[in-house]
Amino acid sequence: MDEARRRCRQGFTLIELLVVIAIIAVLIALLLPAVQSAREAARRAQCTNNLKQLGLAVHNYHSSYNVLPAEEMWMGATVGSGAGGGSWGWNASWPVCLLPNIEQGPLYNAYNQSVTPDWPPNSTVSYNALATLICPSDNQKSRPNYPWAPMNYSGNLGGPGPIRYWSGTFVTPFTCSTSNQLPINGWPVGTCWWGADSNLAYFGLEGVTDGSSNTALFSERLLGASSSDPAPTVSSPNARRGIFLDPPGMSVAANSGNMQLALQSIRACQSLPGTTVGTAGQGNANWLAGFSFTMAYPWHSVVNRYTHYNTPNKLTCLATNDTGGLWGGLDGIITASSNHPGGVNVCFTDGSVRFVKDSVAPQSWWAIGTKNGGEVLGSDSY
Repeated sequence: MDEARRRCRQGFTLIELLVVIAIIAVLIALLLPAVQSAREAARRAQCTNNLKQLGLAVHNYHSSYNVLPAEEMWMGATVGSGAGGGSWGWNASWPVCLLPNIEQGPLYNAYNQSVTPDWPPNSTVSYNALATLICPSDNQKSRPNYPWAPMNYSGNLGGPGPIRYWSGTFVTPFTCSTSNQLPINGWPVGTCWWGADSNLAYFGLEGVTDGSSNTALFSERLLGASSSDPAPTVSSPNARRGIFLDPPGMSVAANSGNMQLALQSIRACQSLPGTTVGTAGQGNANWLAGFSFTMAYPWHSVVNRYTHYNTPNKLTCLATNDTGGLWGGLDGIITASSNHPGGVNVCFTDGSVRFVKDSVAPQSWWAIGTKNGGEVLGSDSY
């Protein structure tokens, strides 16, 4: 009997214990990727919902005014860095006019249209981060340029500038205020100094002749790197947050219709050495992407718009002799990007949201960026 009790009290051997630990480790190794994948699927679903809300807000706006929102609102501010009847400086960005349609009516009412968005009376709005404008998959926890409230969703400026300017759905309005307007760079009072292009706002859904289901409205962009962090390099994990200037061979050729020039610029951007530093020699301007949801300016495309130029999740490259220099301009390669594996979410003008893969052909990506380019897209193009 004593011998039987001793045998019952024997524990695991060391080998048995190691086998059990190894089995548990394997199970954890198998489980963690599944948990991470499930979490990313939830984040991507939330991101999709944010874009759908913005798409619905645009349609509600269109129902009220029979036009799509412009890239910025010339509200005739007479006080602030953009004072002068909307003639220069910062103006209200497109999310401001959509605030009532995303259940932010009180915030819209708090916006003071007599001053510019960077002026203290508008700090209540400009510092207030909105969950609807932030993709939960973006792991940038600090604001790119504190205290301004950022956003991950950018309006579609259009296809490559060397082919056609202002070809997207979020473009500058043609109408300029003339009250208190100052002469700028030799242009007379009351003149829109970016010209009288037929692609400029305002236009309604009837202006999207390529079809609302084939034309992008919004997409995602990772927030810019924090202004307090070192500038990213091409080979760094933060490369997609950076801005890379003047790649050798990048072209600035307004409205040339030359696809080869656009492809040449993409190759130049993607061929930058891994050690290339973002905005080298120009100061750390890598925080510009999405740094404020309330500020806009015609040439400052990198703040609240993207271009259908380089395919998703590639580099952003700018030419300093473009109209906006390191702020983006019209020839800039301002690239849609996200932390979703394999691509980006795109809200189309009909309000649908679809996932576009990184592997999309450049010409197909360009085509869904234009509202009136006349391109024909197959169902499997993207």
